[in-house]
Amino acid sequence: MADIRPFKSVRPAARYVSRVAALPYDVYSRKEAYAEAAKDRLSFLNIDRPETQFPEETDMYAPEVYQKARELLTERIQGGIFLQDEQPAYYLYELTRNGHTQTGIVACASIDDYLNHTIKKHENTRADKEQDRICHVDACSAQTGPILMAYRKDERISRIVEREKRKTPVFAFASPDGVMHRGWRVSDGESICGIRTSFAEINQIYIADGHHRAASAVKVGLKRRSRHPEYDGSEEFNYFLSILFPDDELTILDYNRVVKDLNGLSKEEFLSKVSEKFEMEQCPSAVKPEQKGTMTMYLEQEWFRLTVRDEHRSTDPVKGLDVSILQRELLGPVLGIEDPKMDERIGFIGGIRGLGELERRVDTDCAVAFALFPTSIEELFRVADAGLLMPPKSTWFEPKLRSGLFIHCFER
Repeated sequence: MADIRPFKSVRPAARYVSRVAALPYDVYSRKEAYAEAAKDRLSFLNIDRPETQFPEETDMYAPEVYQKARELLTERIQGGIFLQDEQPAYYLYELTRNGHTQTGIVACASIDDYLNHTIKKHENTRADKEQDRICHVDACSAQTGPILMAYRKDERISRIVEREKRKTPVFAFASPDGVMHRGWRVSDGESICGIRTSFAEINQIYIADGHHRAASAVKVGLKRRSRHPEYDGSEEFNYFLSILFPDDELTILDYNRVVKDLNGLSKEEFLSKVSEKFEMEQCPSAVKPEQKGTMTMYLEQEWFRLTVRDEHRSTDPVKGLDVSILQRELLGPVLGIEDPKMDERIGFIGGIRGLGELERRVDTDCAVAFALFPTSIEELFRVADAGLLMPPKSTWFEPKLRSGLFIHCFER
């Protein structure tokens, strides 16, 4: 059973919402973060990436950098930019992009559910990326970036969500990328009880995006438990900020690959090796893969459709993923990319950027690009249910949740 509980959110006053809302901290390079944060002092990126408040040569992991995040958050709460609700509530967060709408429940999930695998994972985390958010969460005594989680659709929850969405939203705005954002506060006692009891009957919740944020929040919670051995489990540090979506509303885009060189092979040698593992046909123009088991490749201003030969497919939840097949049959043995997490010869391009970005990269600084059919939410669930892990950069979720709209403070 999942312990998904309401909380007293810290959130921006209505007149500041659109200025505060910011894309997740990890979508920006350091240079991009400085430029974006400078556009508006109220952008939450100033808090999420506090190194932007210092000269660029400053060590972005220095203690005073994280302390700056706490100072900014405190200043903005005291200055009325952010307000804290007096009573626990759930919240709804709706995002609409290109005619597609998804609505998540903003709540706090239990670190114990993470530890006992009621909350399931499908990615490994890196210690250095974890440590950055551990320091940030610990310094702020708050989780500022929500974890995107998924659950199998529950009709009782859906009915409550639909009923609550008939009420007046607490915010509504369009972000510069054209995504419409709306939010509601769910304070009705019957709705709160219905949501909590419904989740208590759900045995699997899945982290879709935000594995590092989740792992960091849990480790800070455990750290606070060690400081407070008398804890009883009800304290806020035992929970972390999440937004939970039904599986049928989430959109996963392709996560594509570019490689800087052909590992010493000529074009003809490379294509010969590709044809050993894939049926290959040339395409007259850029084209996306139409189904699982196919991918497209851009090489020397030509597009090719690759279809995995039957003998290289697999029913294993991980080995059968298209990203796994590409890595196992081509990137590793042919192009020499043994560890895609560490090899600087490979780059990853989110599908939101389109095939044009793959062409641009190959025409400028890379040798070959691969466009993949998106991993499905069902595939993600199968991997997580099996207790396995996906290859890195297997899923790209759109639209991105904005940070700063809901904050979970556990010591304020």
